[in-house]
Amino acid sequence: MSAPPTSSPTALPTASPTASPTSQPAPFASFWQGGYEGADHVNHGGRALDMNAANGHVERAREDYLLLRQFGITTVRESIGWRLVERDGVFDFSSLDARLLAAHELGIQICWTFCHYGWPDEIDVYAPDFVTRFARFCRAAAQYLAPYAGPAPVYSPINEISFTSWGLSVHMFRCTNMFDPRAATEGKRQLVRAALAGCDAIWDVTPGARILHCDPLIHVIAPTGRPEWQQEADGASAAQYDAWDMLCGKREPELGGAPRYLDLIGANYYDTNQWESGTSARLWWHLGDPRRKPLHLSLLELHRRYQRPVLLAETSHVGSGRGAWIAEMASQTALALQHGVAMQGICLYPIVDRNDWEHEHHWHRSGLWDLDRDGPDPLARQLVAPYGVALQQGQRLLTRLTRLFPGPGTGLHPQGHIRERVMNTVIVFCHLRWDFVYQRPQHLLTRLAQHYKVLFVEEPVFDEAEPHLRTYHPAPNVTVCQPHTPVHAAGFHDDQIPVLQSLLNKLVPHGENPVVWFYTPMALPLLADLHPALVVYDCMDELSAFKNPPRQLLQRESALLGVADLVFTGGPSLYEAKRPRHANVHCFASSVDTVHFEQALDRSNAHPLHADIPHPRLGFYGVIDERFDTALIAAMADAHPEWHIVLVGPVVKIEPSALPQRPNIHYLGQQAYQALPQFLAGWDVCLLPFALNESTKFISPTKVLEYMAAELPIVSTAITDVEVPYGDIVAIGHGHAEFIAHCEAALALTPTARAAMATQMRAVVARTSWDGTADQMHALIEDMRADTPARLPGHVAALAVEQSAAIVVGVPNYGEPDKINPLRPATSPMRPAA
Repeated sequence: MSAPPTSSPTALPTASPTASPTSQPAPFASFWQGGYEGADHVNHGGRALDMNAANGHVERAREDYLLLRQFGITTVRESIGWRLVERDGVFDFSSLDARLLAAHELGIQICWTFCHYGWPDEIDVYAPDFVTRFARFCRAAAQYLAPYAGPAPVYSPINEISFTSWGLSVHMFRCTNMFDPRAATEGKRQLVRAALAGCDAIWDVTPGARILHCDPLIHVIAPTGRPEWQQEADGASAAQYDAWDMLCGKREPELGGAPRYLDLIGANYYDTNQWESGTSARLWWHLGDPRRKPLHLSLLELHRRYQRPVLLAETSHVGSGRGAWIAEMASQTALALQHGVAMQGICLYPIVDRNDWEHEHHWHRSGLWDLDRDGPDPLARQLVAPYGVALQQGQRLLTRLTRLFPGPGTGLHPQGHIRERVMNTVIVFCHLRWDFVYQRPQHLLTRLAQHYKVLFVEEPVFDEAEPHLRTYHPAPNVTVCQPHTPVHAAGFHDDQIPVLQSLLNKLVPHGENPVVWFYTPMALPLLADLHPALVVYDCMDELSAFKNPPRQLLQRESALLGVADLVFTGGPSLYEAKRPRHANVHCFASSVDTVHFEQALDRSNAHPLHADIPHPRLGFYGVIDERFDTALIAAMADAHPEWHIVLVGPVVKIEPSALPQRPNIHYLGQQAYQALPQFLAGWDVCLLPFALNESTKFISPTKVLEYMAAELPIVSTAITDVEVPYGDIVAIGHGHAEFIAHCEAALALTPTARAAMATQMRAVVARTSWDGTADQMHALIEDMRADTPARLPGHVAALAVEQSAAIVVGVPNYGEPDKINPLRPATSPMRPAA
């Protein structure tokens, strides 16, 4: 094989107790990477694996690398395959040629794994010559790669030492001496010895090579009610560090480990990486198991333990949910960066689908590209659209949240660090808890956090201790601030204001003029000390029409409308109600996260709580309160005892005992947002059974578009913001009998009618997104900041609050909008969400 010209390798300092590896140039050409499954072992049944041959990657390497360009990926992880290239002591590396040549031509960085579970058949992993044979192989491989590698290639000598030793203990690999009882202990030590010898052999050839050691990142807990199993769970979790500890000499130093050997750490993470000890029951991500440990906390522990740069070296999901999974991986990586973890990248693994190790005809559907198994070319690559959209969203998230310092040919800081942008602050006052039902505030603010530092201030919690703020970070660049005060008054009551002002006065750096964003007008008095640059009122509901509203709510809203620079409304009805009262009102109706809810299109993906609930299932999720028509639910259950009505959500402001009780009505309580698609996947009809009263006059239900994303029949009561825009798709019941009749018709839809309905729904959903809505809001905010030379001073806000006290309850002071703030533009037309 002909080699490209290359400069002479130059040595780089390796990790040592006195020189951290973060003093070296960033190792990867691109933060986002693609990994090609390279397992080459002989499986338990005796089938020899060559994963890159099975999916055609060896022959299609150039085509595969070209596909990466549309996502800006220029770093890939590949495997050599020790068992594949050494036969009878003779090396043949020609299987690497196509990849090496394509990468050189296209400017792709390949990070090679030398041993990916397989080794030559005659070698006994427990024998002394395993170490010398592996070192010989590493030397030969490094020499073959050297003309292409450059001075600082990234190599992984042995993939997943801890996982491989576990695989030996359960006889996953058919190899010489496979039933040796020392697998879990001596197997791990022997693999570490070999990895250390392999590092030395690689460095003899390429002194500047960076070494990446990968293993699964796991979390194990004791089953609920079994505290006696906690020690076993802790031991299992701690074992994930064994190989890394041995490599750097923290434990069993007689193996030869030293800090220089632990250079880059690869954390491999899938949805199955968290489970119960003893039962091995998984803590399912897609069901939102609250016992799961957030990935960013595991990454933070890993980084603190070793003080080494970290790569999320393998991550993906299977089937539906791949988009939602990678969105979470991007978010969790951003949180890890925010907490100071030296994250070096995210590797999508496998980037092209793979078949199962044990069942060669079962394909996992786990790639960014799957294969057209039933087409004329069974190996043709097919982009998984939701995954691709989520990847682009994740790339945008990390790009917006971070500024990459220029580094030698990488775009990264020479020390591998990524620094947060300097951002303006948005302080949000909300009547809803962040960890309550996931809805409009969370959707918008997690996206606006790409532009602003978001401080989400909740209503106070009573606490007899000294007043204090409890804070946590549920999403990148979002801090939830929960005030704890000894004041008994609920919400943002006047009695709370002095205490809250003292707690909040240090939230914003001195001299900064934040954007102040209100979901509840009751927090308006807190504006006085904040010196805002801009005031935003996102009116998502007509709170005064809800049950037990605060006495001063109407007064405070009138005052807020008097000082707000921008007013957003959660639907057309609210827009029409607020438009006469303010000169700068914009309608941003509820939108949808299609990447999340596309999971529901996989109808086999139903929630396990459905297991004992027969079809037909008619379902609703959301808050069950005074807006809910309980009499309608009872009438449905009585009219059709064979129907099963599934109600998912918290019950608030009404007595649970007042809810209708029937054998075919199932109350499943509040469930995680992650699990909502799994409920939809198991339903036959989606319900919007709202009562028609003052509390529902202006509502614009977020769930209507989420139901549409699931392409399920929808039946609603006559809610204006459902009937007017969507009455041609959503069946509207103007009374109980008509509502039930529409449910009967929905269940009887023919396949042709369902397909036509789904086409209509896809067209509606395609026209909107929370990303687009947040981008439009951001543009309006920035336009106002740029066009408003005079900032709203704190004493004006205080004056507005004082004036609000004189307003008579129930008689809003609409004022003259053009005189409230002469700097505002004229009233804008209603703006639909993007």
